[in-house]
Amino acid sequence: MSKSIRQQLEEQERKVLSAHACLSCESRGRLREEPDFCDLRTVFQRDRDRIIHSKTFRRLKHKTQVFLAPAGDHYRTRLTHVLEVAQIARTIAVCLRLNEYLTEAIALGHDLGHTPFGHAGEFSLNQLHPGGFKHYRQSLRIVDFLENHGRGLNLTWEVRNGIVKHSKGYRDILPDDSVELPATLEGQVVRVADIMAYVNHDMDDALRAGMIRESDLPAHLRAVVGDNSSLRIDAMVRDLVFNTLRQDDGRLHLSGLMTETITELRAFLYDHVYRNWRVHAEFEKAQRVIRDLYGFFLEHEFPDGSVSTCVRRRPVSSGEEEKKRHRRVCDFIAGMTDRYALDLYELIFIPKPWSVL
Repeated sequence: MSKSIRQQLEEQERKVLSAHACLSCESRGRLREEPDFCDLRTVFQRDRDRIIHSKTFRRLKHKTQVFLAPAGDHYRTRLTHVLEVAQIARTIAVCLRLNEYLTEAIALGHDLGHTPFGHAGEFSLNQLHPGGFKHYRQSLRIVDFLENHGRGLNLTWEVRNGIVKHSKGYRDILPDDSVELPATLEGQVVRVADIMAYVNHDMDDALRAGMIRESDLPAHLRAVVGDNSSLRIDAMVRDLVFNTLRQDDGRLHLSGLMTETITELRAFLYDHVYRNWRVHAEFEKAQRVIRDLYGFFLEHEFPDGSVSTCVRRRPVSSGEEEKKRHRRVCDFIAGMTDRYALDLYELIFIPKPWSVL
């Protein structure tokens, strides 16, 4: 009996990929066991496809990256961010002979849990929800439970691990403690590609908005990575690829100079963009929207379908029910797009003109 296309692809991975790559046929499996019926795609290809076809993924096109509800068509959204991360990560994975499909699946799924209004929404939900809120944990919650009418996407362990371990915040890009890192090199590639993407495209958007000028970037940083986004990404990717290939020890490596440069670029963006008074003013408005919606839906029924649906005050509930209520409200608001949150806020809190005939 001839081998299926999937089996041929798995054999090809064994022959072509690096000894440090994660092979599709050696996946630790899915959250819930299911029959492996696909004769065309590997498990990581199927994970990528499940993410792309999910409703949560489509909603990313209307979620903020940095600039809230930008008027221009060329500012990044959360969707374009994950696509840029996927492109950078795939380039690195191909150069290092890693599993491109696993890398792409993690990259496309890593920000599914982001709130409306970017980090302003995440900050607010972290304060409001008794259990706290982190977008990477919410991303895992979405693929495990919330998508597909509560059944989740049932992704492989490797993709789920890469999603929940991608975030760095203000911490080291490649920490010495491997506990902080994804278990696969593919997941680690996405972690680094994420910061490469956002320090460049956020700077590009800030330039477009007139918040900074290219000459504002310190000369010693421009000397390392160049004067435009394309040169900067190329310099970062080349540094990671060549230093990793040189070491060939199953870990990713950036030169000391490039690590310092990316860290300084991130600090530059925090000082000149993320904490800019214009961004901060909109940040505070977005927080108010999230706070008011959260408080309202703790006490009222959820809208059913359209934002025009009338909402009713809900009955008083017990302590355990209240805990579940907080979880439902948090999930509901985290899943909103920016425009849905604003439409709902206007419906609930903004008076409507009326007249008596």
